[in-house]
Amino acid sequence: MPKFAQYRAKQDAVPPKAGDRAPAGFSSAILHVDMDAFFVSVELLDRPELRGRAVIVGGDRDQRGVVSSASYEARKFGVHSAMALRTAAKLCPQAVFLPVRHELYSQWSDRVAAILHRYSPIVEMASIDEAYLDLAGTERLHGTPLEAADKLLREITAQTKLPCSGGLGATRLVAKVASDQAKPRGLVWVPAGSEESFLAPLSVRRIPGIGKVTEGALKNLGIETVVQLQMLSPEKLEQEFGRWGAALYRKSRGIDSFEFFIDAEPKSISHNQTFGEDTNDRELLDATISYLCQKAVKRLREAGLHARNVTLTVRFADFHTITRSHTLAKASDLDTDFLAATCELFSAAWNGKSMLRLVGVALADFSGSDTQLDLLDPGRREALERLVRAADKLRDRYGFSKLQFGGSLKARDRDDPEN
Repeated sequence: MPKFAQYRAKQDAVPPKAGDRAPAGFSSAILHVDMDAFFVSVELLDRPELRGRAVIVGGDRDQRGVVSSASYEARKFGVHSAMALRTAAKLCPQAVFLPVRHELYSQWSDRVAAILHRYSPIVEMASIDEAYLDLAGTERLHGTPLEAADKLLREITAQTKLPCSGGLGATRLVAKVASDQAKPRGLVWVPAGSEESFLAPLSVRRIPGIGKVTEGALKNLGIETVVQLQMLSPEKLEQEFGRWGAALYRKSRGIDSFEFFIDAEPKSISHNQTFGEDTNDRELLDATISYLCQKAVKRLREAGLHARNVTLTVRFADFHTITRSHTLAKASDLDTDFLAATCELFSAAWNGKSMLRLVGVALADFSGSDTQLDLLDPGRREALERLVRAADKLRDRYGFSKLQFGGSLKARDRDDPEN
């Protein structure tokens, strides 16, 4: 698995002052790649007969849950991600509703990531369907950043048949906004120095980080567009919004105080499952926890890490949520070590009767050490390590759900659309 870059706040960031601009001399070399309606696009590869129709991925139309992805045909009716499925069904009753297949989407995301790494050694996978690349210094291989961006987007679509859009700018923020403006299947380039004029006519909601609450507060001040926000001094914004005011001043000008850093390791690895209906089916719950634990440990091995801490999350039907953690004696990357600990945590956290809405498993306290728990004799542990790595290879080829510990089969048979 390739090492990905991440963004972090610069250590030398200083408070803004009136007249600040995006740094002079910066080239527009940061590319934001965003896969268009990714989950839907992947589903259409399997079901091309649905092309041109309103398609919603997230679950059944009458199921409790939210929209994960919607085709542009469905978006015309006001459907959008994170909307309740039942609301989407009312807005677009003719839509085809499909279940989520995370494992399938992850496989296609990995294929896209492999293409991205051909264009730059610095890639940040911001999510399963979007990434940032630093194209600075790649001119000899791929031409100017604009030429490289164009070739990259074309190659993704040619090799995967998946549509994508891109934004090219001098900062991460501008690249993100530009890719949003480019949708669908477009590329928007913002030359260095033109950030303010590019952002000026847009709604303030287009700026990453400005949500409904901040949008409402700005509207109360008579501010609805970025150009109106640009007219306020940092002192006025800090007076109205505190420390967040300084960020608003920078964002409105396309300035961000972030930088790439490499070899970043995650703080934790987690997987959760929200059930379509609240359940106290012990067999289903045990199977689901086993499945989530196996997925988390596989990601641990892919990152070349070991972990000592495992945390179980249990959310009840009334939304009351509890977490329980256990620390292993020594770091491990074997499923059996974490499965045993997680099962004990669950038995202690749940009374066997209460209805549950969600369960989750998280691994933390990482190290690169290969020191394992001494609960098994060396020969048996070595055999287990060979077994899990062979299983990982088969899962990568055929899908994670195709090869499971026996205890997780009920959860997959019932809930996994891949089966």
